[in-house]
Amino acid sequence: MNGTDLGRALRELRVASGKQAKVVARSAVMSPSKLSKIENGVLPPSVLDVERVLEALGVSPEVRAELAEAARHVATEATAWRIYRRTGLHKHQEEIQAMEAQTDLLRVFQCSCIPGLLQTPEYVRGVQRGSELTDDALEEMIGARLRRQEVLYDRSRTFDFLVTESVLRWKLVPAPMMAAQLDRLITMSRMPNVRIGIVPLSASMPGLPTSSFVLFDSRLVIVEIPHAEITTSEVRDIALYENKYRMFDRVALSGEGMRDLVTGIRDDFLREQEIS
Repeated sequence: MNGTDLGRALRELRVASGKQAKVVARSAVMSPSKLSKIENGVLPPSVLDVERVLEALGVSPEVRAELAEAARHVATEATAWRIYRRTGLHKHQEEIQAMEAQTDLLRVFQCSCIPGLLQTPEYVRGVQRGSELTDDALEEMIGARLRRQEVLYDRSRTFDFLVTESVLRWKLVPAPMMAAQLDRLITMSRMPNVRIGIVPLSASMPGLPTSSFVLFDSRLVIVEIPHAEITTSEVRDIALYENKYRMFDRVALSGEGMRDLVTGIRDDFLREQEIS
């Protein structure tokens, strides 16, 4: 099955469901024109597109599994960050939010920055510094990211974060803001459905971190590299990242050990503020 066949299958499912295209498009966080192009084979659907449309249609587990498997064979996709900036980073945040709402276990490995679901507004601005976003686009993006964070309070879902210690010490924003960001990590780590692990610099490392990535259950992985975001639902690729996650999880600190480490780094930032 190619991208055209997949689009045709999605259209047939929508027609059979009796749902209007505009209703499905809204639920799938895309424009009606984009859905029309996918259904008519003009635009190959991305892995994220297929996942969201299937969720909007409410198909049976058997049908969903069949089309998800077909989507795995269409392509592994790389989308340049410049394209997301052109179309609106806030829209991409909404796409990710839709995926997170369909995920029971979200696993995030970050060796570059604090995970987005745990970022303070000030830290978001620090991450986006130099991205050439207009002030309005930046505020839209921050608002969309903060709305994404509401999913953390859904206790029917589990969130597992792995962050390298170097991320905590990388001063993207002034010391007081870094201290506030680390306070948020400590607070969120006490939620019953949130686990935060820190890979300490003192650990004997099991390998190279290479890149940050997010696992949506065991069906999809998104990998972040400097110029693009790579999405794949290929079983072998997912297994590779799950193995890498387990590898670093074995040496990570969590619970009180994690909070002690983060508190110490936070206090270093507070002392730096006092001295300055």
